[in-house]
Order: sequence, then C-alpha cells, then structure tokens
Amino acid sequence: MPLINRSAGLLVLEDGTIYRGSGFGASGVFSGEVCFNTSMSGYQEIVTDPSYADQIVVMTYTQIGNVGVNPEDEEASSAHLSGFIAKEICREPSSWRARGNLDEFLRRKGVPGLEGIDTRALVRRIRNTGFQRGVISTDPESQDELSLVRQAKQAPSLDGRDLVAEVTCNEPYEPLREDWSGVEGQLPKASEPKQQLTVVAYDFGIKRSIIDLLSKNGFKVIVVPAQTSASYVDELNPDAVFFSNGPGDPAAVRGVRDPIKELIKKYPAFGICLGHQIIGLALGGSTRKLKFGHHGGNQPGQDLSTGSVLICAENHGYAVELDSLERAGEPVVVTHVNLNDRTVEGLAHRELPLFSVQYHPEASPGPHDASFFFSRFYKMALSHSNGTTLSGAQVAGREDASS
Repeated sequence: MPLINRSAGLLVLEDGTIYRGSGFGASGVFSGEVCFNTSMSGYQEIVTDPSYADQIVVMTYTQIGNVGVNPEDEEASSAHLSGFIAKEICREPSSWRARGNLDEFLRRKGVPGLEGIDTRALVRRIRNTGFQRGVISTDPESQDELSLVRQAKQAPSLDGRDLVAEVTCNEPYEPLREDWSGVEGQLPKASEPKQQLTVVAYDFGIKRSIIDLLSKNGFKVIVVPAQTSASYVDELNPDAVFFSNGPGDPAAVRGVRDPIKELIKKYPAFGICLGHQIIGLALGGSTRKLKFGHHGGNQPGQDLSTGSVLICAENHGYAVELDSLERAGEPVVVTHVNLNDRTVEGLAHRELPLFSVQYHPEASPGPHDASFFFSRFYKMALSHSNGTTLSGAQVAGREDASS
C-alpha cells in the first residue's frame, strides 16, 4: 500500500510537556482545555457535541475511525471542540453506513487532529495533574515549541466563561424529525400512539439525539435560545420545559437562572448535564470544578431508590455541590450518585414536578441503560396536563427519602 503523507503535529501543555505526532484533519493552531474520553466508539458524536466547546479531546481507545462517518450520527451541524487526539486513526473504514473517513470529516469541520503520540502517558498526566490548557498545532509553519508553551499558558480557562452563548441557537425553531430508517427486517417495533405534548427545550448546546428521543416519547419540541425569557415560554403554552446539555462552567452562564426559577414553578421540568447543573444553581446551590471530569460511556451511576447501577454516558467537568443544596433549604433529594467519586448524578424535587440527571440518558455515544428517563419525563408531564401533578421525587421513586 502507498504511504500516506502525514504532516508533523504537536500538543503542548501549559506545564511545558510536549507530545510529538502526526497531524490530520484541519491545519492550524488551536488552544483549549485538554480532557480525555474513555468511549471505545462514537467519535463522530463526540466531535459534533457542542458540550466540547474549546476543549481538546483525547480518545483513550487505541484505534479510532474504523466505521467512518455518516450524516445520521452528527449531533450538531458544526464542531466546537479545539482539537482531537488519538493513538491511531483509520483512514479506510469498514462499515456499510460510512460516507467518508474521520480525516476528511475533521477537515470539513475545521478541527485539527493529532495521532501517533503516547495517549496513555497523556491521560495519566491529566489524571495526576487535573485539567490543563494546551495548544495543538498541525501547521508546519507554527511548530516553535517555546512559543506554543507560552500560548498554552496564556490560553483562557473554561472557568468563568459563558460558552453557552457561543453554541446556542439564534432564534426559536421546531426541528424536523429525521428518523433513521434502519435495515429492512431489523426495524424497531412501532410504539403505541401517545397523546402529544409540547415541550420547550432550552438550547444550552442541545444534541440532536436528545431532540429525537423527546420526539419519540410523545413530545412536540420547540427549541429556544439559552436566554429566552419565562414570559416568552408562557406565550408558547407548553406542557413541559427541558434544559439541555452544554459546555463549560455552569456558574458563568448568563441570564438563565431567573427564568428557570420562574418556569420550574409552573411546568414539569427535566434537565440533563449542564441543564442539571443550572437547575441546581437556580435552586440556590453551587457547583465546583472536578479534577479531570467525567467523559466516556462507562461511568457507573447508582439509583439510590433501588440500589441498581446504570452504566452511563457522561461528559462534564463540573458537579453540583450537595452541601450547597442542603444549605439552600430547598426540598430536593439526591436520586443518583457516581460510584467512582460519589458526586451528585441526579436530583428530584419533593414538591415540584422537577428532576434532573448529570449523565446523558440519550447516550450517543454510550449504553442506553438510562433512556427510560425520557418516558419518565413524559409521564410526569402527562399527569400534570391531566390535572394530577406528580413531583419529581415521586416519579423518581424517592418521595419517602430524607433530604
């Protein structure tokens, strides 16, 4: 086979550590916070997930790109991450669904890639030191190491930055539902018809798979920008409201806490990931940054009502502080915890129809252990529309738990 031309590439961390490899994807110099993802697949969903804005993502699995890329698996139309790193990428994918390879895909999306470095050593460094700012360079004209180290040290941290403002939609819209038709003879059974309810989904960096699952579970979805007022939502007369995933520091997101405070008193509400964190802030709690975050499709989340453990897809660098919620005096109960570090993974309100989860029940990528949360949300919204309001704690099976 002919040799593939590969340009030199560098990753430089703010502590001065330098990793040399081969560049692929787009050519350029980009800075961001370096994190690692432990998923074995789903790289296309990761690249197009707005939650990775201004981050350089390191994949821990050894070979990435084996099944290529296709239009159905994109979570957003553009990519917001600063770089993508793998031990080895596959340029000749093997999948009947493939419409191209990862190298070409990153070029189209304007994302630089780096392969051929010791990703295990890089991941160990991040685990030991915590998040670090870094610079990835795949531009042969910009390979001065000392200059790149200075650039890494001067790169902005995610802390205190409102990255949601960079990824949210500009105006409200109703997404078109585009179901993948699947393989003839292997299509899932059609679900029973449901009473359609309207949900207003706040776009903090929403994924298409979330919109799709809301739709499949009986909701007509109206997506609105992050700073939409509560009065505008009232005009839409929804049956429920939803707060999506998104990037960065939840405490830095402007103009969202007051509308959420108002809306959760009127409508059944559900939040995922950043939406979960912002709900915690709206209830008077606080958040903290984790050492290196949770990114991957194999995180253990325990349901405290049953003791069962879900294998969860997660992507976050911040967590809600349990003590802060207790000090705020809200009748909130913790429903789930991460078994690795006991961080809060789920919340439910004792009085209001409100619950949230830190992980991603829509997966994409990841296991589908937690997909039932969307039907749980529909059940809560339907009961409210029929005049029998269930609290978040009742729906979560934690109505008798102590706060």
